[in-house]
Amino acid sequence: MTDSTGTITVFICGSALRGQPDNQNLQDAEFVGATETAPIYRLHAVKDGWHPGIYEVEADGIAIPGELYAMTAEQYDYLKDNEPPHMYPHEVKLADGGTAIAFLYPKELIDEHGWPDISAYGGWAAYKAATA
Repeated sequence: MTDSTGTITVFICGSALRGQPDNQNLQDAEFVGATETAPIYRLHAVKDGWHPGIYEVEADGIAIPGELYAMTAEQYDYLKDNEPPHMYPHEVKLADGGTAIAFLYPKELIDEHGWPDISAYGGWAAYKAATA
């Protein structure tokens, strides 16, 4: 979400997390803290684990762990321009009742390609560590 100063709060839960290979795409955005979504999302390994795909569900969701970053409009635009194809920005609900912008992935494409649901791993970093 954008605050009165123009800062955009972004929820990161994949390859741009601290310690992950695309963290540099955040361009020194301010790390706000670790958090997780409300338990209304599913997490998949898209394109053989190239990146995560999350989407909202009405039942059987999980809380996805991640990180919040405060970004300038320029940092946000850079991140958005460097997201994998088909990812789109959308507001997500956080466990604490707040909201942030995250990059979701169309469930229809996940279903079409049969990409695996990795929700049971407890997050992208845990999945990558377990399958390394």
